[in-house]
Amino acid sequence: QLQLVESGGGLVQPGGSLRLSCAASGGNLEDYAIAWFRQAPGKERVDVACISPRGGNYGYVDSVAGRFTISRDNAKNTVYLQMSSLKPEDTGVYYCAGQRTVYYCSGIKYIYWGQGTQVTVSS
Repeated sequence: QLQLVESGGGLVQPGGSLRLSCAASGGNLEDYAIAWFRQAPGKERVDVACISPRGGNYGYVDSVAGRFTISRDNAKNTVYLQMSSLKPEDTGVYYCAGQRTVYYCSGIKYIYWGQGTQVTVSS
């Protein structure tokens, strides 16, 4: 069973950057699409970025496109989310999630979840 652990969250000023990491174990990461979700206080969890098992397909929600970059290093069993030009509305708990698939990362139900890492964007 795939296990995921997020790290890299913290407090950052508006305009700053953070890189989140999602470390996987218990499975071959090459078999899984990975997505990053964000849950802001009092709001539903939303997907912000995803990447296909080999990295050839990826996508972003409009609000982060051009500011966030998702990438993966299957040899290190890790997926990253580089976040730049951060805004207060990017605040929330960020979760990575995985699902076994072949080509795509969008439109699928993710069933393996990490525990989340807090990102706070504030001056």
